[in-house]
Amino acid sequence: MTSYGMLSGLFPDMVIGMNGEDLKKIIENDKYYLIFANLKAYPKGSNIKDVISYDEYLSSECQIVLLVIDSVYITVYCKDLEKLEDLYNHIKKQGFESLEYITDENDTRTGLSVW
Repeated sequence: MTSYGMLSGLFPDMVIGMNGEDLKKIIENDKYYLIFANLKAYPKGSNIKDVISYDEYLSSECQIVLLVIDSVYITVYCKDLEKLEDLYNHIKKQGFESLEYITDENDTRTGLSVW
């Protein structure tokens, strides 16, 4: 199921059930100003249920959570540690300096949503 609402507006409708190929086409075909994003990725054929807490994320089929706040604060949760390390190294090579791993000791987030 794909439901993108009005993509040209500053605050488009909520996006639900979009596959990766559709998301890639939308991102590549136009310019956007990202303010907030709350993206969760599931394998094809998974039982998709929005995860609100970290415990729900751990017990779900959700593989990646990407949260963007105010265009500059980005948090990524990823169950595949190899992919997470690759992502971390790629971002570091791009020149970003304020990178840190989230652990149980330093995670102050109470939910996996930005709104």
